[in-house]
Amino acid sequence: MFKTIKDLFDQITRDLAAPANTPPDPHTLQLATAVLLVEVMRATPELHEDERDTVLRALRRKFALADDELDRLIELAHDTARTSNDYHRFTHLLNERFTQPQKIAVVEAMWEVAYADQHLDVHENAVINKVAGLLHVTHGEYIAAKLHARETVLGSAG
Repeated sequence: MFKTIKDLFDQITRDLAAPANTPPDPHTLQLATAVLLVEVMRATPELHEDERDTVLRALRRKFALADDELDRLIELAHDTARTSNDYHRFTHLLNERFTQPQKIAVVEAMWEVAYADQHLDVHENAVINKVAGLLHVTHGEYIAAKLHARETVLGSAG
């Protein structure tokens, strides 16, 4: 993994400037995905362990990483999210490298994080709505991802 956030930002900048057919560093895609998931956690003032666990599960499903790598990725994602002022650099990279089903899966994972504490906050909803738009996820795909995540996390009783 990257040693410093500056190294990571430099890599993201290189990846964004590279031609579309040039594969980005895999860590850059992992971080971009992790930042978007962490942003849902950060949308409310209180951080819940259930949300962090949900982020870890989502990243484990998407990427083959060891537990220590996942912990470091979450740490970098938090640091990166704190210093970022928009989602564009992350969503742009995912738009270039992910298929539509992969982007929908990211949105669904964001919904899972939002529902992890058994409460959907208006700020979490706003973050997911913004990111879904930037990822060119249609309204129908957005709603289907939300409903599937809600059913997965809350079950039929929610």
